[in-house]
Amino acid sequence: MMTEQYKSWLASALQWSRQAGEMIKQARQASAFVRDYKADHELVTTTDVAVDEYLCAEIARTYGDHIILSEESSPSLVLSDLPKDTPVWVIDPIDGTVNYAHGHLHVAVSIAVYFNGERVVGVVNAPFLDECYWASKGGGAFCNDRTLAVSGNTNLRNALVATGFPYQKQALTPIVERVSRILHACQDIRRNGSAALDLCWVASGRLDAYFETVKPWDMAAGALIAEEAGARVGRYAPTQNKLPDAINGESLLVTTPELFMALALLLRGEA
Repeated sequence: MMTEQYKSWLASALQWSRQAGEMIKQARQASAFVRDYKADHELVTTTDVAVDEYLCAEIARTYGDHIILSEESSPSLVLSDLPKDTPVWVIDPIDGTVNYAHGHLHVAVSIAVYFNGERVVGVVNAPFLDECYWASKGGGAFCNDRTLAVSGNTNLRNALVATGFPYQKQALTPIVERVSRILHACQDIRRNGSAALDLCWVASGRLDAYFETVKPWDMAAGALIAEEAGARVGRYAPTQNKLPDAINGESLLVTTPELFMALALLLRGEA
């Protein structure tokens, strides 16, 4: 059952994600953005920064005592230093920045609320697809006004699996090995360029599984949406960092319930 508190946070996240989506569309239509690069040659645009500033300002204005964990403005926030009952907004202004800069459609605004050790609200708005995915803990998962449910696939050989690749090229070798195992054992693999949307596509049944190591802002909203749609959310390997489990994207594996163990073993090279 969705609490009144969750309803308020969800309504805010939905409103802000839609406005952010309009900002993203307008900037690309007008070619009104500039590209730059962060560490490891990671692309960032002036639209990422503008949307981040908009979202952070709205959160601060509406929920002044809440904390923000953002890819662009506060990526180094140490959550272990915060009181457990402080709501944390986990935001990615543009998930799929490379797609955005190259005119692709697989682009999303991701907004989540982490509270008392749990993911409790998640919104992923894909403005170029006219799809807004959302969920609250215990309240189900939706795309626009349609209820979501995972595919229900139980056959590994027929599974369509998504993943992504890191900017750190030295980390590619073990990932390529995992991809090879997936290609040999499953139907096919997809690399769409937005972890948040890949997780929503597991929720909607367009994908049967997703695996990758990502940051909290890439997965917090999408993992909740997938979970509320019936997916199993877990890991294919132990974690090395000290992030809270609910927003720890390391070795993330999200699948239909029946495929989880088979895929975990396959990714570890034990199958």
